[in-house]
This record gives sequence, C-alpha cells and structure tokens, in this order.
Amino acid sequence: MVGTMSAGAAHRWAIEAHGLGKRYRRRRAVEDCSFRLPAGTVCGLVGPNGAGKSTLLGMAAGLVRPGAGELRVLGAAPGTAGTLSRTAFLPQDKPLFATFTVAETLRLGEELNPRWDARVAERIVRSGKIPLDARIGTLSGGQRSRVALALAFGKRPELLLLDEPMADLDPLAAHEIGGLLMAEAAEQGTTIVMSSHRLADVATMCDYLVALADGRVRLAGETDTLLSAHLLVTGAHAAGGSPPRLAPHTLVESRVTGRQVTALIRPRGPVGEEWRVAEPDLEEILLGYLRSPAAPSLLTTSARVDDADAPTEGETAA
Repeated sequence: MVGTMSAGAAHRWAIEAHGLGKRYRRRRAVEDCSFRLPAGTVCGLVGPNGAGKSTLLGMAAGLVRPGAGELRVLGAAPGTAGTLSRTAFLPQDKPLFATFTVAETLRLGEELNPRWDARVAERIVRSGKIPLDARIGTLSGGQRSRVALALAFGKRPELLLLDEPMADLDPLAAHEIGGLLMAEAAEQGTTIVMSSHRLADVATMCDYLVALADGRVRLAGETDTLLSAHLLVTGAHAAGGSPPRLAPHTLVESRVTGRQVTALIRPRGPVGEEWRVAEPDLEEILLGYLRSPAAPSLLTTSARVDDADAPTEGETAA
C-alpha cells in the first residue's frame, strides 16, 4: 500500500485514490488510478462500458478489494467501521424486496442504520405520491428509484455512491429523480458520486467530473475549470496530419470535414486570427478525450493527489 495519504484530510476529501489498481483474472478494470474528490461536491463519473466505473464505486463502497495502490474514503479505508455508517451505495439494479411494502422497506432501513432519519426517508417517498402500503413489486421504475433513494438518504450518509441511477428511467422520471438528488444533497450537504452514460445529466447536475477510459483517469476536476481550459477552433485544412499552426497548443482531437479542420485544444497562449474560436460544451470535451486515448490527461489542482504527482505543463488546470 502507498502511504502518502493522511486520515487528517477526512474533513476535506471525500475520496482519495493513489495508484489504484484492480484486475479480474486477465482483464484490467482499473489501473494506476489517482485523483481526489473534495467533500460536498456532486461528481459525475463517466466513461465507456468497461472503463472501470462500477469497479471504482465498488471499491469506494468497500465491496471490492483493491489489487494495488491505496483508496481512502472520508479519510479512512473503505468498508471499515469508520466509513460504513457514513457511506451509502446504490447499485444499478436497485435491489429491493419485491414483496415488501414501502412502509416495510423503510422500517428495514431504520432497523439496519443507527443514524436513520425517518423524516427524510418518508418525505422523499411522499413527495412522489407513493402509497406506503404499496408493494415494491407493483411500483414503476421511477417509483422504485425514489424508494431506493429514500433508503440511501435516510441513512444520512456523508458520501452517496450511485451506479447509473437514471439508466432505466424515462425522461420525466429521470428529471424528477435528478431534482430530488440535487435538493436532498443541498439540504444534507452530501457528497454524491454518480456514474452515468447520460452526459446531459452530468452536464446539468454535476459540479465535478471524473472521466475514466481503460481504467485510467482522463479528466478530473471542477466542470467550470475543465470547460474554461479548452477551446474549439475551426480553420482551413492543411495536408500532413495535425495543423502545424496549432503546434504551440495541446491538441486533444482534430477532425477534418471537407476543406476544414475542427480541433479541440488546450490553449497555451493566444490562438491565431485565422481560426474561428468557440467554447466547447462538456459533452464535446468528454467525447474528445474518450475518442483520443493518446491525448494527455487533465486533472485540475483540486483533483491531483499531491504536488509530487502533478502532471507536466499543459496537463493541469488551475
């Protein structure tokens, strides 16, 4: 285990990963994964299938043992007495007992969690107009998600880990659950880590981002900082690979359409007047990094584990 992290940072960092790795036989799930997540943020965890998102959440919840490196959650090792009561994990299948009523489900949450807040749990259920005597098996997908989130928030966690919470919801239900997440997180001060394939949800709900590809961190940090660190430029295409006039800048991705080239860059100084410049949205930035594995990763200052691990110039954002 790497010993560079201190439990004294529990008040500031919800998650710290340093050189984290996990393999399943011959398959690499997570490799050399290092980042920090400040407490109190709503973090989107994104990446293609097989990128390591579920494995990372499982390790943070204490359900999966790391194969290498170190992971600290709320300043302590995951799955220990110091973190179990302060962390809630909701997997994608939202496991609930189909034959239980909603009231019985909430009663189970109360029996299993010493810090249970019945007021919060019942408010979440009642705001969705779900009858307490309804059986879980008769509820819609959105209603089951609401009950599952009631269990999670009723635990009063400091850290809530959600694996694809919107995956099986229609747009209206997803909008309602998203609003519920934001409202409860704001009231309770909960740190939320939410894996999602729905980039629009991440862009509208999250103020922090961690993007994985092939088990490695490609982007991490405040969404506003990541957005301001990039430009989308369009100009005349010149044969022979990447546009030479962009050489001073960090090129993430370039695409040629007819006689024009469009490039996503991290500028290092002014961009020439021959380029049309636009501000990319979060989806364009994410797709650029995921489509270009050779592009250097970008971690903001808050996301880097420590100064000794800071990437070289052009790979950081203030």
